[in-house]
Amino acid sequence: MNPSSIQIRLERVVALRKRYKAIRYFFYFILFLLVLYSIKITVIEDTDWERIGGLGMVAKAMGRFLPPDLSVVKYLFKPTVETFMIACLGTMLAVVLSIPVIWLGAHNITPFFAVTYPLGRSLMTLSRSVNEIVWALIFVAAVGLGAFPGILAIAMRSVGFVAKTTAEAIEDVNTGPIEAIKAVGGSRFQVIRYAILPQILPIFISLVIFQWDINIRRATITGLVGAGGLGLTIQRQLLMYNYGGVTTVILAMLVLIGIGEVVSYYARRAII
Repeated sequence: MNPSSIQIRLERVVALRKRYKAIRYFFYFILFLLVLYSIKITVIEDTDWERIGGLGMVAKAMGRFLPPDLSVVKYLFKPTVETFMIACLGTMLAVVLSIPVIWLGAHNITPFFAVTYPLGRSLMTLSRSVNEIVWALIFVAAVGLGAFPGILAIAMRSVGFVAKTTAEAIEDVNTGPIEAIKAVGGSRFQVIRYAILPQILPIFISLVIFQWDINIRRATITGLVGAGGLGLTIQRQLLMYNYGGVTTVILAMLVLIGIGEVVSYYARRAII
């Protein structure tokens, strides 16, 4: 190859890189303009700045939440335990419900790909697309107030995450053990039991612990729509305009979430 052809190829490569660089910066510029437009529409134009007032009014409004009303503490033990149990039972129910969804939604183990794979993926998407507050509203309307709709809401919200991540882990497993078991005449169940399950079990357990940690936070929120726990308590304090009591309940939420963080950390270290 003569030097002139090498020079021509280098010039083409440099020109191509410059073109890609220009296109990339153009998309960055468009994205920046979209962000500015979003801020203008959602923050500047859609905010009632007259109602907010100045910093003094904001500080005065925030000051209503201080100091915490410690007289509420004696009423927080039961809602705190209830919130913790909603997270635990909701996570356990999500694990049970996610198993068939995982089986349907992993393309290398789904029984009838054309039918069951789209069904499994649709269930995952439905679970993840609907917020836990919406699930809680649905189940409160269906079964009434209390912890039970909170458990159902937490479970339905968690199925999608656990099932999707586990199904993708199953799709990425090492195929060597699978082929070996099939070669000696192993059944589909034996392939799943002895080739796939040992590979994805640590991932699945880690996901469940992580989801339980998240569900403690979710359980404190679903109560705002009547699904029990600390959320229901904070709603009652708001209805009574006891802003100091609201602060006390929020502090109880932070303590519970902190306990969940510690427990999940040591649980992952002990099990995984």
